[in-house]
Amino acid sequence: MPKQRITKEMVVEAAFEIARAGGMEQVTVGSVAQRLGCSVQPIYSYCESMDGLRQAAAERTGQFIREYAAAHIRPQDLFRSMGQAYLQLAKEEPELFKIFILHRRRGISSLKDLYLQETDPRVADFIAAQLNMDAVQARQLHLNMLIYTIGLGTVFSVTEPGIPAEEIFAQQETAFEAFFSIASDGKK
Repeated sequence: MPKQRITKEMVVEAAFEIARAGGMEQVTVGSVAQRLGCSVQPIYSYCESMDGLRQAAAERTGQFIREYAAAHIRPQDLFRSMGQAYLQLAKEEPELFKIFILHRRRGISSLKDLYLQETDPRVADFIAAQLNMDAVQARQLHLNMLIYTIGLGTVFSVTEPGIPAEEIFAQQETAFEAFFSIASDGKK
């Protein structure tokens, strides 16, 4: 029987699955080789370093999260359902959520920098139209909910046996109502 040809995609997928199960710190050349049932040589041929291998796994994580969010949003309530999708992700895929949230972000020296780097600029216009507010208010509401949802998701992903989802979603809704009220009044 001929040997299986190991591809870069197989290496990245194996690294992703290892990270998904146990966190990025579990991704090593040896663990990937073991998962693929091969020597370390094919892993080294596709990834020049551990940083490169982990970066590829992180990029695959980003792809997974985009697909997950798209599958879990409700078009009629896009803003709220996107935040809920991220919290559901934190519950179902805590290691991927941690990889997504806890990676180093370079070039950030303010919350505005963070917002501009992490969001699509069209989102504030969409929120403004959906919630009948101006773009400045919508950006502030979105930033507040982004920060709050990251915090809730982090708590959700690191607690055992776990906080009930209903409690987390209710807390997120309470925050939305408070932030919406502040944004609607034009306060900052």
